[in-house]
Amino acid sequence: MKNVIVVIGAGSIGQAIARRVSAGRHVLLADLRADNVNTAAKTLEDAGFEVSTANVDVSSPASVRALVEKATGIGEIGGLIHAAGVSASQASPEIILRVDLYGTALVLEEVGNVIARGGAGVVIASQSRGARVNTISPGIIITPLANDELRGPRGAGYRQMIEISAAGRAGTPDEVGTIGALLIS
Repeated sequence: MKNVIVVIGAGSIGQAIARRVSAGRHVLLADLRADNVNTAAKTLEDAGFEVSTANVDVSSPASVRALVEKATGIGEIGGLIHAAGVSASQASPEIILRVDLYGTALVLEEVGNVIARGGAGVVIASQSRGARVNTISPGIIITPLANDELRGPRGAGYRQMIEISAAGRAGTPDEVGTIGALLIS
């Protein structure tokens, strides 16, 4: 079964991330505009990537579901690069909210329902609302809360989650702190 990287937003940022994480994977490249997605697909194909294309309107539940269905028809979704969005000079506040906020939530919900175990995603977020939000999904980090869980009735399940994690170990608050400091700076 193919490992699929879904790239929504065929612009420079989506392509740059895809080139760094998609070797040996199938790239499903999607954009609202057919000319954007076709140009980007040719660039990636010329660089040796296996690429399929789709048109998607991230503010349309039916369109996002169709994209997810196409992706799962190719293989297992192992990654999501969501780089679609509009700026204040390109769209009204209503459209910015519909695309950048609602569209992002819709994509995360639909892909989140089917992404493979161990899959990962990144969202290139808009600053059109005057700020940015970065998220970290660190897994199990050794904190007083985690220690309570490890010693409690769900301890075996917690230890199993640690064993099957990509790192094979729990993280530390300082590791998360380093990433958090980078993201907020």
